[in-house]
Formats: sequence, C-alpha cells, structure tokens
Amino acid sequence: MKLIFQLAWRFRSSKQQNGYISFISASSTVGIALGCFVLILLLSVMNGFEKELKERLLSIIPHGELYAVGSDGISDWQDEIKSLQVDPRIESIQPYTKATGMLQKGKKMKAIELVGIDTKYAEHDGMLSSVPASQWLAFSGDAQGVMLGAGAMQKLGIVLGDKVKLLLPQLSNDLSIRAPKTLWLNVVGVVNIGGELDNHIGYMHLPLASQTLGVTYGVQGLRFRYHDPFLAPIITREIGYGFAQEVYMSDWTRTQGHLYQDIQLVRVVVYITLILVIGVACFNIVSTLVMAVNEKQSEIAMLKTMGATERTIILIFMLQGLINGIIGTLIGVICGVLMALNLSTVARGFEQLTGVQFLSGDIYFIDFLPSALKWHEVYITALIALTLTLLATVYPARKAAKVNPATVLGH
Repeated sequence: MKLIFQLAWRFRSSKQQNGYISFISASSTVGIALGCFVLILLLSVMNGFEKELKERLLSIIPHGELYAVGSDGISDWQDEIKSLQVDPRIESIQPYTKATGMLQKGKKMKAIELVGIDTKYAEHDGMLSSVPASQWLAFSGDAQGVMLGAGAMQKLGIVLGDKVKLLLPQLSNDLSIRAPKTLWLNVVGVVNIGGELDNHIGYMHLPLASQTLGVTYGVQGLRFRYHDPFLAPIITREIGYGFAQEVYMSDWTRTQGHLYQDIQLVRVVVYITLILVIGVACFNIVSTLVMAVNEKQSEIAMLKTMGATERTIILIFMLQGLINGIIGTLIGVICGVLMALNLSTVARGFEQLTGVQFLSGDIYFIDFLPSALKWHEVYITALIALTLTLLATVYPARKAAKVNPATVLGH
C-alpha cells in the first residue's frame, strides 16, 4: 500500500505533467473546497435562524390558542386551566380577550391588536419580559392602563403618560355598521419585542377588554406555551378536540410558520445546489485523470511489465484522484468551520466597516446574522464530497488498468 501511495503522489506531482492537466487538477481541488466551505457556512446560517426563531420569536408569542365560537367566551375557564395544567407538555396557560380596532392620538390613527391579560397569569408571557418593573407596576395598578408596542408608539407619536382613544367596530343585529365604540386608555408601558410585532401589538386589562367587547364569561380564549413549540399543532388540536365546548384552534405555525417553512425550504435548496457544485468539481477530476492516463501510458505499461496487476493500477489512479478530493475537502471544511464559528463577529465587523446592515430589527425578529454549527452536518458534507470524488475516479482508473503494454511499448 505504501508503494501505491508513493506512485500516486509521484504521478500527481510530476514536474513533467502537462500544464493544462495541472490547471484542471487545481480547479477541481478549489471547486471541492469552495463547495464544502459554502455548504457548511450556509447550513450554519440556516441553523442559526432556526435557533433564533425558537429562542427569540417562539419565546414571546403563544404556541397555541383556543378561542370561543361566538361572543359568550370560555365558560368555566378557571376549571379548564386547572385540569389542563397537569399535562406535562404544557408550560403555562393564560386567559385572554383580544380587541382589534383603531388607536387614535390626535389626528393620527393606526390599526392595533390589544390583548386583554390577567396579571396573575401573565408571568410566563415572554412578550412582557422587555417591560421594566416600574412600568409593569404602573400597569397593574391602573385598570385603564395600556402597554403598547414601541413601533406603534413611534408611528403615532405617543409617549408614556399620554391618553389614547381606542375605536372598536360594532355590528347591529341586522349586520349594519354602527358607530364604533370608544374607549380612553392611559399609556403606562412600552413593549419592545423587535420586528413587525412592535407595530401592532399592545396589552390592556382582561376585565376591561371582556367588558368592552361584551364577553359573557369574562374570557374569550386560552393561550398555551409548550415545552416543545414544534409539537404545537399536535397538542393544540388534541386539546381542542377534547375541549368541553366548541372552540376555534390556532397555533404559531399558522401565524408565524412561514418563517420556519422558508428556513427549511432554503436549507433543501442549499443542499441540492451545493452538492451539485461539489459534483461538478469532482467531474473535473475525471477529466484530469483521463488526460493523466493518456499522458502516462508508457509509465503504466512499464509498471505492468514489472509485475503490477490491474488492481494495483486502479488503486494508484483512484488514490491520485482521491488526494485532490481529500485536500479540497480538508481545506473547505476547515475554512467553513472557522467562518461558521465566527460569522456573527465577521458580519458585525463588515457592517461597521461598510455601513451596510444585513438584517434590520425593524423588519426581522433579529438584527444580526446568526450562525449555529452542527458537527454532524460537517461530517455529512465531508462524506458526500469524498464519496463523489471516489466515484469520479472509477472510470479513469479502470481505463488505466486496460492499457496494453505491448501496444504502448511497441511504438
């Protein structure tokens, strides 16, 4: 085996080798390295987005919701919460009533979605984690208090201590439009979630919201947080089908699921595209070895006359091509891993240097480029590159093994 390796390395680094063959050989190595580097880097970015989606967005929005059919609300909701809290999959349950209308400050108006919450059940609400303790205390003590998203306050020019008017649409019994119901609220807190949610979210007290909307039982619905948010569709439907009354069911995959689906779609596209890039680089190895076989026919013939078997010739040329793949894969994997581990820092530095921001916190739920390296994906990437390289060497190696010494040395 040592002799086979020495011959493969000698053939690969021969000074008499055609310059064009050397160029094709180097380009195949660079292509494999580039494919591995980009694949590892982009997969790490996709993993980073998925991680941030779970740790940031899914830590603040409810994972599942049940809300009553009709305006009466959820009957016996306290007993329902007690019975559901024994489920080990459920982290917390929060009663709510949602009021959707127009918020007015002076001549400015904006659509808003105010969620009525009970302060006793709100300790697990991730959206409220950004609210300072002083503002939460002010909200708890003011029955007319409201906490608004930072984006909504900025667009309406609202500051803490202002009074705002909430306009709620009403329908008469004959479904004709009536004058909107108005409600004055005191702005006592700011909710700073990040992203688009800041522009249309707010909190008010549950009793006030239910009373204003005429919810008979005091609660329009229940919001759930699960220990595993990716099981939300299954658990929510299971709870909903077994609920004591008719309810509508919803979960985060219906409202924010497009983000997760986009991540998975891009991951698949990245996999397919960059594996094809690695494949194209590996086919350059076919060209390199075929030309090398044609150029080294006399050396192959002499090896055969000295007793080298077809198996030995095949192994020599397969190993020669595999060396290119190993070098390219090694370079690509090392560079990809180093860049993936430091991508956020590098991106921040590039943003500061050029003044160009990759992600805006006003649009996305994060304002930086995330990265999360998964080692099993690194191993899979390296294995795919080496496998494609090995397959690319089979045809040229078999062609080298079929060289006829009598024909070559007879000329």
